[in-house]
Amino acid sequence: MGDGIGRYRGTANRPSRESRLTQWLRRRSGNTDAEDSQREDLLLAAAAVGLPLAPAAHPVGYRCSCERIGCPTPATHPISFAWQTQSTTDKAQVQRWAQGQPEANFITATGMVHDVLDVPLEAGRDALARLLERGIDVGPAAEVGTDRMLFFTATRGTPEDEDEWWPCALDCHPETMDEHPGLRWHCRGSYVLVPPARLPGDGDLGVSWVRGPEHPLPDPLTLLETLTDACAKYAGENEDLDHHATAWPLGR
Repeated sequence: MGDGIGRYRGTANRPSRESRLTQWLRRRSGNTDAEDSQREDLLLAAAAVGLPLAPAAHPVGYRCSCERIGCPTPATHPISFAWQTQSTTDKAQVQRWAQGQPEANFITATGMVHDVLDVPLEAGRDALARLLERGIDVGPAAEVGTDRMLFFTATRGTPEDEDEWWPCALDCHPETMDEHPGLRWHCRGSYVLVPPARLPGDGDLGVSWVRGPEHPLPDPLTLLETLTDACAKYAGENEDLDHHATAWPLGR
């Protein structure tokens, strides 16, 4: 697997023997066989390196598959309220979910094996280029539509003393974001979509790997300064944006 492993694009050639009705049903159901296979391979690759996965909602046009009226986070939340205990790296279970729920997105629970530093896309791209230019080891990274970029890191949320847990609320809802504008630190009690995932709306919006999960997870502190600087620059150039809005819900 290389960089860009999760670019979730393309269509597969359909056998000519398929009837028009079969082709229509396949289009209505979403993925082709090739896309299903790629999707499953990408999910298994994420699970194989230790990212705990659980099924999530998926888009239905501009709506969410959960059918909740006015869903605040369409297609980006887990299906089950028990997602923290349900999340797993077990290959057989991930395969059952992927095959049994072919439209589902997947989330990965943070704070157990890995954390995620979540920044505006423009800031993330700038920071990634700077980090790589300086020879700093960057782990997996993914783009979320046209808005956000996710940097996967080792977790700092598993101390020996249970009382020293870092709850995600402290990182996602600090009293002030002045020092880290636009930055979200997903640790214990949070989650992010894992590639490949689809987002609501027209076009091909989704979550895709920029650097695949085969890259080792770095210590988040090795990335934090560069990400913070990039976010501060982005905030200064986009003063009209709401940098305090949460990127992901804490729970569902």
